[in-house]
Formats: sequence, structure tokens, C-alpha cells
Amino acid sequence: MPTWGYSVQDLDESRTVKASLREVDASPKWTRELCAAIKGMNLEDAKKLLEDVIAKRRMIPYRRYRKLRAHHSETKGPGGYPVKPAKLLLKLLESLEANADFKGLDTARLRIVHAAAHRGRVLERFFPRAFGRASPHNRTLIHVEVIAEQY
Repeated sequence: MPTWGYSVQDLDESRTVKASLREVDASPKWTRELCAAIKGMNLEDAKKLLEDVIAKRRMIPYRRYRKLRAHHSETKGPGGYPVKPAKLLLKLLESLEANADFKGLDTARLRIVHAAAHRGRVLERFFPRAFGRASPHNRTLIHVEVIAEQY
């Protein structure tokens, strides 16, 4: 089994809590945008935001991957509802909260200081085409990590 670390090392271990999802099948681009949206938020506010995205009540603004995306008045530009990554991130935040409880930290005073999505390995698949050809249909897995600090 492979062993993974976190992309941030300089943290006070007594006041921080970590959680990660490894090799998850979700869009790396929309997961990156969700991580940027929840970074700096309190844990409860981030969970509420993700629940609203899943219910399609609040949009996430797209900052980087925004070509040919529709503009909306709520986000003042391109945006959308990344439901599948939001479900995965909500599961990750619940895991983070459980880790904080186990560590003895106050979950009401947790602020997300780091949230990142990294590309993982690529699952190579092919579509059969006419005349004996084939077109690639690859799927990129992702690694998501979240670190919260008690303030």
C-alpha cells in the first residue's frame, strides 16, 4: 500500500487536525474550486455551504477553469453547482470533525487553514471506434486534503 503525506508540514500539532481522501473519482477542476471556496471558513460555515451547493441553493464561483461557462448574478461571473465534489468534501469535513473530537479539540472553534485537491493516477480506458480504431477515455483520480486549526 502506498503512503501519502500532506502538502503542508509547518503546523502546531496540538491545535491542528487533518483529514484526507485519497484516489477519489471526482473532477479535479471543480474540486479545486470548492477547496478555494471553503478555505478560511469556520467548519460549520463550510459544512452549511456544501449542503447548500448539494441542494443547489448556492453557487460556487469558478475562478480558474471558466472558459465557455455561463455567467450568473449570484457569483458575478462564471459559476456552477459541483454536486459530486461537494458530497465528497462534506464527507471529508465530517471526518475532520470526528478527528477533532478524538483529539479533544473544540469543533465550534475550528477554522479551515488549508484545503487542496491534487491530481492522482489516471485510469486509462478506450472507446472502440470504426475501422479498428480506438479513442482514449481516461479518468483522473484525485487526492483531497483539509487541515483545520483551533483559534
